[in-house]
Parts: sequence; C-alpha cells; structure tokens
Amino acid sequence: MSGARTRVRSPFGVGLREHRTARRLSQLDLADEAGVSQRHISFLETGRSSPSREMVIHLGVVMGLGLREQNDLLLAAGFAPAYPETGLDEPAMDDVRHVLELLLAAHDPFPAFVVDRGWDAVMMNEAGTRLAGLVAAGRSDGEPFNLLRVALHPDGMRAFTVNWTEVARSLIQRLYRDVASRPADHRLRALLDEVLDYEGVPRPNEALLPTGTDLIVPIHYRVAGNDVRLVTTITTLGAPYDVTLEELRLEVTYPADAATEGFLRSLAT
Repeated sequence: MSGARTRVRSPFGVGLREHRTARRLSQLDLADEAGVSQRHISFLETGRSSPSREMVIHLGVVMGLGLREQNDLLLAAGFAPAYPETGLDEPAMDDVRHVLELLLAAHDPFPAFVVDRGWDAVMMNEAGTRLAGLVAAGRSDGEPFNLLRVALHPDGMRAFTVNWTEVARSLIQRLYRDVASRPADHRLRALLDEVLDYEGVPRPNEALLPTGTDLIVPIHYRVAGNDVRLVTTITTLGAPYDVTLEELRLEVTYPADAATEGFLRSLAT
C-alpha cells in the first residue's frame, strides 16, 4: 500500500516557529536577519533539515531570545545547554547576592525588591518586608511574596490603591508581553491565567505597544488616612552570564512627593 508519508515536526522546528511568530517575524524576515536562505528556515521548521549547535545559538541571538529560551532550543535540537542556571542561594552567587543586598539596604526606607521571572520577590529590604507584612493576598505561610498577586488580588493592595485600574492595566500589559515573548514559559502563562480570573482585572490589549508606564508606574495608595504616592522603576542586570541573573530585576519605589517621603521615613522609625 502506497501513500504520502506524514512528516513529524521536530521539537526544535516547533520551538523555532513559536519564537519566530511570537516576535511577528516572517520566515523571510528571520532569514534576512540571520544571513541564511528562507528555504533553510523553512526546512528547519518542518524538520527537513537539522541545525548545528552554532546555528541554534545564532538564531536565538538574532531573535533576541533570553538565555533560558536559547537553552530550550538547544535541548530541543539535541544539544546540551550553553548557559548555566545557578540558584541565588548557592555559594557561586555569594558575590552577586552581596551586591544585591547592598543595593536593597541603600534604598531603605523605601520598598525595594529583587524579583524573578515569575514576579516572586526573592529578596527585599526592610521597607519591602514591612509592605509584605501588610497584605495576605491569599498567601499561605511559606509562599513567596508575588508582586503581581499582591497588586491585583482582592485581598492584597487593591483595597488601598486609589488608581488601581490604571496600575492593574499597566501590570497586565507587562505580564502579557512577557508571556508573548516566552511562549514556552508555562509558569508565566499560568500566572497570567490566574490573575485574569480575579474579579475586575482588565483584559490585556494585544495590540497595545509598550509605553513609558512600563518603566515608571505611578501608584497612589491611601493608608490609614495618608495619601502615599509612589513611582516604581525597574532595573535589570547588565551582561548576565547565567539564566538566573538574566531573569532577575530590581523593582524599587520612590516617593512622588514630600508628604509620602515623610510618611515612609516615619514608618522606618
């Protein structure tokens, strides 16, 4: 009995296509950027050709993939990961952790957090610890302090946030873009699905481009009759050599007016 044989797509080809389409690149666009033929990209995606290790890394760099995503593509193509992933509490991270502790301590009495890719605060300063102690946000003992859940959960900071709709919309857009750029990251997708189930949380606007509010988010709290106005800035580590380091970000808040600064300094005493 004869007939056309169905070709099973390779895991690498599926992953390559997911990352390419997530970045709204055509096969021709990617081929031009990578300096290869469109036919070669097509063959890689359909499994008719197998990439070399160098080609996998080259395509990952061209598409601007993170180190985790590049490792995933290498594994899908049958190669060992190129970049280590070291736990922040491991001895190899002692120097990095020390620097982060210095940065956090220097920012007191204003809250500051070191956040991982899933928005969990893996480190915080004393002011951040005080803020974490104010809210439950559905957490059980031992669960990490997740900045997104705390901001959006009905039992979190939502009740104290005067401009909650504006803040929620900005946070959802940030998370949506994280998920869109990392289509294989099931942890981020699960977090997005979870917070979208919270009552009143706005849906992401898939066509909305990044704006300045992605980097500076104004927040207006009202706590015990005090108006607390803050701006949040986000800093990432430059030239990371490790998956963990690349995915960390430092989220720090600054008082937007003198009254807020005075209030936060009084809490520290």
